[in-house]
Amino acid sequence: MRYIDVDGRQLSVVGLGCWQFGEKGWGYGREFGEAESLAIVRRALELGVTVLDTAEMYGRGASEQLVGKALAGAAADRFLATKFLPVVPIPQILMRHLRRSLDRLGAEHLDLYQLHWPNPLFPLGVQVEGLRRALGEGLTRYVGVSNYTLSRWRRAERLLGIPILTNQVRYNLLHTQPERQLLPYAQATGHIVVAYSPLAQGALSGRYGPGQGPGGVRRVSPLFTEEGLQAATPVVETLREIAAGRGASPSQVALAYLIAQPRVVVIPGAKSVAQLEANVAAADIRLKEDELLALRRAADLFRLSWLRVGRQMFIGARSGATAIP
Repeated sequence: MRYIDVDGRQLSVVGLGCWQFGEKGWGYGREFGEAESLAIVRRALELGVTVLDTAEMYGRGASEQLVGKALAGAAADRFLATKFLPVVPIPQILMRHLRRSLDRLGAEHLDLYQLHWPNPLFPLGVQVEGLRRALGEGLTRYVGVSNYTLSRWRRAERLLGIPILTNQVRYNLLHTQPERQLLPYAQATGHIVVAYSPLAQGALSGRYGPGQGPGGVRRVSPLFTEEGLQAATPVVETLREIAAGRGASPSQVALAYLIAQPRVVVIPGAKSVAQLEANVAAADIRLKEDELLALRRAADLFRLSWLRVGRQMFIGARSGATAIP
């Protein structure tokens, strides 16, 4: 494992995303259950994973409960993070929800408490005031945001007056927008970009392609339409080629690309211990510059193809066509 040092705390570059725990849409209760969830968290700690990311909305609190149960009595180092769903993000409600999260997690304090989404209906200053109170009462060591643009992240930090350590955003080889502004900012200032959906919900695993889409919650994603999977083919094929030369999997190479970028932590999910172990092994892969360049070029090809698909969808919607669901 590799780590990012934050005030002497070691954040593993490969963390564990816990959205799938307790979520029926991800197969919980059918493909895996409580026993597997607990084993995944405990094995992650054994492998040197320190970043565990959950949220109050995951499984309506079930994810936090499962993570808390897995951590009970665990002596391993950990960097525990959860998120507040800012429907009414005033300080009193944030603090109430924070304490409920702590109860479910069985923790006295968090390492990172994050605003899960922007809420433009409330002043940003009011929202960060809740984070200020959480820090002031010692209920979290650091605070973060999620799905924030760079300008909103920086503005929130100015209003808070102290660093907002992280911004958790969708970042993968099919969604490289964070590389334009967020990554350069984090790398220049010592902040961290936390990459959720680093495998594009499995689209980069090599398991799916035209005519072979997944089920569950992913069925509604435009990425898993025939057009989306076809557009992603250059990226998936490049991943396969690099993976074959390294005795790795396409998923591992996709993760290795992200953690090759400084100040990035990835938080892939896992439904089994074997899947977790494969994700963690990506930290041992150090891609060469020509491999990184090949992946960037493939990502650019996808972006151009996806723009064409988007235009076709827009034109089809205006004309009443229904070719793309």
